[in-house]
Amino acid sequence: MSTPVSSIRNLGPAVQAACARAGIPDAETLREIGAHDAYGRMLRSGTKPHFISYYVLQMALQGRPWNDCRGKEKDDLRARFDALCAEAPGRGDALSGIEAALDEIGVIARRGDG
Repeated sequence: MSTPVSSIRNLGPAVQAACARAGIPDAETLREIGAHDAYGRMLRSGTKPHFISYYVLQMALQGRPWNDCRGKEKDDLRARFDALCAEAPGRGDALSGIEAALDEIGVIARRGDG
């Protein structure tokens, strides 16, 4: 019997839908492959990278509150997240921070368009 991804504390319908698009049908599969590999699959299936989503997934699979990630642990997860985003197809040149916001509203040219 399969359990919905959204049955895991702090993971709701949006994460469940992203997992389904990534070929992760249930909580059991998510737990089996782990947060890092699952997030990589989600990126490859079109999920936009967002660090908070990444560490929320990590905390959820550990049974911890979503905001329990701090200090060195958070820094280490950030490094893993950045490396994962760089590996994902079409994500190696992804904009971040203010550049991403400005690009989203069309204020700056995309890299390589200039």
